[in-house]
Amino acid sequence: MVQWNGYGENLHILDNFMDKFVSVEPIVKLVKAFETPFKNVVATARTCYSSKGIINDEQIEDALEPISRDMEIARSIFEAGHHTTFQHAHFQFTIENVSRQFVWSFLHSHPFYNSEQVSQRYVEVKQKNFTIPPISDEVLEIYLSTINEQIISYKKLIDLLLPVTAKEYYKIFPGRRTSNKKYETDIKRKAQEIARYVLPIATHTYLYHTINGITLLRYHRTCEQYDVPFEQKVVINKMIDELLKFDPNYKLVLDKVTPFEETLEYQMLNSKLLNNLPSRKRFLEEFDQSMDGKTSKLIDYKVNNESTLAQAIREVLGITKSELSDEDAIDTLLNPKKNKFLGDTLVITMHSKLMRAMYHPVYTFRKKLSHTADSQDQRHRTTPASRPVLYTHLTDTPDFITPQLIEMSLEAKNLYRETMYKTWESINRLRQMCVKDEYLIYLLPNAFPIRYTESADLLNLHHKHVMRLCYNAQEEIWRASLEEAQQIFEVNPNIGKHLLPPCTIRFEAGSYPICPEGERFCGIKVWKLDKSEYSRII
Repeated sequence: MVQWNGYGENLHILDNFMDKFVSVEPIVKLVKAFETPFKNVVATARTCYSSKGIINDEQIEDALEPISRDMEIARSIFEAGHHTTFQHAHFQFTIENVSRQFVWSFLHSHPFYNSEQVSQRYVEVKQKNFTIPPISDEVLEIYLSTINEQIISYKKLIDLLLPVTAKEYYKIFPGRRTSNKKYETDIKRKAQEIARYVLPIATHTYLYHTINGITLLRYHRTCEQYDVPFEQKVVINKMIDELLKFDPNYKLVLDKVTPFEETLEYQMLNSKLLNNLPSRKRFLEEFDQSMDGKTSKLIDYKVNNESTLAQAIREVLGITKSELSDEDAIDTLLNPKKNKFLGDTLVITMHSKLMRAMYHPVYTFRKKLSHTADSQDQRHRTTPASRPVLYTHLTDTPDFITPQLIEMSLEAKNLYRETMYKTWESINRLRQMCVKDEYLIYLLPNAFPIRYTESADLLNLHHKHVMRLCYNAQEEIWRASLEEAQQIFEVNPNIGKHLLPPCTIRFEAGSYPICPEGERFCGIKVWKLDKSEYSRII
């Protein structure tokens, strides 16, 4: 195995290199869990049929040799698909030295988790913090030199972007010019937020990750799939090892891993008719033409969204259309002046009988966001999407999103484009050397576009827009959310006019402070603006 010193120099050869990362191994620790999680599976199951009240964990017999009746119950209900009892116990892991690509493709690709990970927006990326897969010799040299170029460009871009960032910052906060030393950190963070677009998706992250028992078992079953099966298997095996050390009883229900070659995606993509470079290029061209220049394009919605929403509101209240018109019903529910719950930061929409009527309207968008923006967009787990097997969107032509701030500095723009073209040169060289696709994609920059379709019901889309129409939201997602709100207004004006940023909703609801961000206030009194006036660079 080759160890990396951060610059590709003084490499040291170790044994068994093909079985391990070149970079430091992922670190996985189980830090919090139910005291007796597997016993709780049986206790909750037995309670369903108990005539004597609640069954406690202490009443469960967990002998495995010979297996107890209680453990037989656990295995039986698992095999029958009765999995709710496995959802009670939660496990909190700390995970370190994993790639942003692994988190995007696997850990955050479903709704049943909670994560808090280090932010590239606010924490500067350092040397050595990158995943290096099992590669060697010339392949390793190209890989390392590419990452070194990317990290050097990242640092240069931060410096190059500081003047234009400061200019935009002081347009918003002119009174802060007199004490500009105090705000240098804020300005640098906004510059590095944009500079990170050149960083590879191999960049390491660390995070807290909390899931329930059935989700962890599903991780194990599906860890050998696209996009990064090697890294996924290493990390998930470590999670399972931590689980079994804590409670060995889970081995009773540990299914075999589905082999990579048996996954539907593998079988489809290894068809002779699919997955060739010309077809990828045709797909990308077709997709981009269909976007009509938008970041997020409304492509489908229920034709009776507004009337269905209004009727659902009347059904909850047991009143007729003659007593409450469609327009009045929707206005009563979505107008913050009438529905004060909308100004509450606790987000109690799904706990209100009336507001659950918002589940019925649905919108579908075709989207194109950078990998770094989509990594935040996908955190809105209740607005699900069908994201790609990433390498199937990779061609031999540079393909990247350019943030507006970079366009404002000629020197930064030239460096940015030069870095992107060098990155693709390296990727193309490695492809010619028959490097695995899952290793190639680690070198893709954060700027690489994710093209996909996303659908959302109004209840969850409303919450997403409250969060992402805020001027503090990542600029790409903010722009996509604004486009979505505007397009919804065109087809459903009674709904669309109420898709607003948090400060505007709180202002209309009479909630104070109007901006709930405190010191993080964006500096713009957005609640005084019409959506047609929304504009931002940083």
